[in-house]
Amino acid sequence: MSFCSFFGGEVFKDHFQPGIYVCAKCGHELFSSRAKYEHSSPWPAFTETVQEDSVSKRKERPGALKVSCGKCGNGLGHEFLNDGPQRGQSRF
Repeated sequence: MSFCSFFGGEVFKDHFQPGIYVCAKCGHELFSSRAKYEHSSPWPAFTETVQEDSVSKRKERPGALKVSCGKCGNGLGHEFLNDGPQRGQSRF
């Protein structure tokens, strides 16, 4: 399953089949469906990445990190700190 870039139309928001979400630009593994959960944002929401180097992050503002593909740098949106489904979890 390809995870679209930030400016693309997201078709996997309500898709909950088992699998791995990959970068639409280079195919790098980003998120597992096991870490996906329902959220009110227009994009799929995840609690964690497949691997530590799946994404690169840089601080954008307090509580939010800008997230890109760890391999090619394709923009993926944000990691919102402490905004996951459970206390202390992040939301990608």
